Amino acid sequence: MAAKTPVKKSGPKGKAAAKGKTAGKGALARASAKMVGSKTAKPTAKAVPAKATAAKAETRAKAADGKIGLASKLGLAGKPGVYDESKIKTLSSLEHIRLRTGMYIGRLGDGSNPDDGIYVLLKEVIDNGIDEFIMGNGKLIEVAVKDAGQPGVASIKIRDYGRGIPLGKLVECVSVINTGAKYNDDVFQFSVGLNGVGTKAVNALSAHFRVVAVRNGEFAEAIFERGKLKSQRKGKLKDKQKDGTYVEFTPDPEIFNDYQFNLEFIEKRVQNYAYLNTGLTLAFNGKQYVSKRGLYDLLYEETGDDCLYPMGYYKGEHIEFAFTHTNNYGEEYFSFVNGQFTSDGGTHLSAFKEGFLKGIQTYFKKDYRSEDIREGTTAAIAVKLKNPVFESQTKNKLGNSDIRTWLVQEVRNAVEDWLHKNAEAGKKLEHKILSNESLRTELNAVKKEAREAAKKIALKIPKLKDCKYHLEDGKDGDESTIFITEGDSAAGSLVSSRDVMTQAIFALRGKVENMYGKKRASIYKNEELYNMMMALGIENDVDGLRYAKIVIATDADFDGFHIRNLLLTFFLSYFEELVTAGRIYILETPLFRVRTKKETRYCYTEKERDETTAALGSQSEVTRFKGLGEISPKEFGQFIGEDIRLVPVSINTLKAVPQVLTFYMGKNTPERRDYIMKNLIEDAG
Repeated sequence: MAAKTPVKKSGPKGKAAAKGKTAGKGALARASAKMVGSKTAKPTAKAVPAKATAAKAETRAKAADGKIGLASKLGLAGKPGVYDESKIKTLSSLEHIRLRTGMYIGRLGDGSNPDDGIYVLLKEVIDNGIDEFIMGNGKLIEVAVKDAGQPGVASIKIRDYGRGIPLGKLVECVSVINTGAKYNDDVFQFSVGLNGVGTKAVNALSAHFRVVAVRNGEFAEAIFERGKLKSQRKGKLKDKQKDGTYVEFTPDPEIFNDYQFNLEFIEKRVQNYAYLNTGLTLAFNGKQYVSKRGLYDLLYEETGDDCLYPMGYYKGEHIEFAFTHTNNYGEEYFSFVNGQFTSDGGTHLSAFKEGFLKGIQTYFKKDYRSEDIREGTTAAIAVKLKNPVFESQTKNKLGNSDIRTWLVQEVRNAVEDWLHKNAEAGKKLEHKILSNESLRTELNAVKKEAREAAKKIALKIPKLKDCKYHLEDGKDGDESTIFITEGDSAAGSLVSSRDVMTQAIFALRGKVENMYGKKRASIYKNEELYNMMMALGIENDVDGLRYAKIVIATDADFDGFHIRNLLLTFFLSYFEELVTAGRIYILETPLFRVRTKKETRYCYTEKERDETTAALGSQSEVTRFKGLGEISPKEFGQFIGEDIRLVPVSINTLKAVPQVLTFYMGKNTPERRDYIMKNLIEDAG
């Protein structure tokens, strides 16, 4: 239940992985070595993560110099104010990608978030193999990640067994924007990458990029460094190999500073690919993933036996979906377009919700309210479209408005038909709807009392220091953050050092109530949690969230950890979607300050403290911060600014949530007592 720190381990989880067969050890490496029999070109750049503050500053300076150097090389740097012919420049395709990276892959990040740029690069290459499979070519894609935690060294290798890029156009297909076959319906009908940018962005943003295409016993190879072609060759293969494309790349540390791949994020993405493409096998670091029942398997992996009735499932020509209800609060949806996970939903998800509602209303012949039907819903939906229109380059939200009519109708008919064939499930569903209706009526009465009480307290939310921009303000609100902190002392340091445009503070009085196992109405009987919910704007729906990030900022001691768990219990019990959407983080602040008369460094672990003390010498002074309130506002500013360290809170599967909450936050069980005693003994030893 605690924050999930990026890890380096790998391995499959869930039934899809269990059903797969283990691939031969080193199969991908052998396949890539066999291809044209050449040695892999080594990356020219190697970045070593710096631990101490001074070293980090140097690393950032080098990264900045890299950007400035790039601008200088392109003739874009210089004294401002003079605007003449000499300032008009034409960038090559790949130069523009390197200079304006965000336009092509969204956020950069450091690998701690599944939407960070390094995962977008991986996705773009795998998508090409998926597109081949969709068109009936190749049933296996191999993916390998080596040295995941080493910026400048991490190596990604991907081999598909499709038709292979046409040999005569290999270089153009990976280096010239708007070049590709995905504009041709005869070749690719349901592709995600319709803009002709994907692999070119990977090439431009990699320190090392190698691509090999195999077709009919012949090959073509091209090697690039930071988008510049270094070598290319063609020929006939000595050994027989299956057609397809092989790509290997190393993300450029000049662009992605201090990055680290989280293998669990990649594993999750590979699993989803298997669920979305029945019959396709994906091998990731030697483990295979395959699904026979598509989205049914995905939803079962997420919910397990927590379903109130057997899962509903439908698969048509252009749409596939699975659904059920659980006892959890809120709704949870997994939506996809042409294999692309749309984390922000879009028109396909809206149409599914509408069709789902109408199908149930038609079957029961009752005008049940949408909130009563959807409360507790968990569903997965995937659509295939010839011309998907996404609202951003990273394709997180679908914008096609023309799909609504047919999608609503098909979902409505499918849901109604399924209920007719599964009458017992229908009875359980109706019982859930009536239960939701009863709880809503009870909740509305409590809401009214809570609002009357709130009016008497104040016109504004107590303990909230708001910021100017919020999530609803578009680009200005993308960085909006609310820090939930403990006590006025810590809040004081935050308030004095925050960015008033994008950073808000909500101060707790101390430990909040343990909300495990309590009804949603209990929130309205707890003044502090009620105020926090109103500050976040999530009373009616998480769609009303006012901040892009919710950051839990507590002391790094036992009381602070307990408050973290209490807050996570609150969010996971009533607003699970905030966690699954990656909105909740833990703030990391330094535990130690080590300084001399000339230099000050901040350390986040005892190991860092010891290394820094040794580096600065015996004359250095070490201060242990016991709480956030001990850090002066002047010092605190740097820990919530550009150098902020946030650990995202995530969960592997929804079905794990009740088990985790019961173990950690439920009644004292023998299992928990044994766990505590065992760990106390081990710590004492």
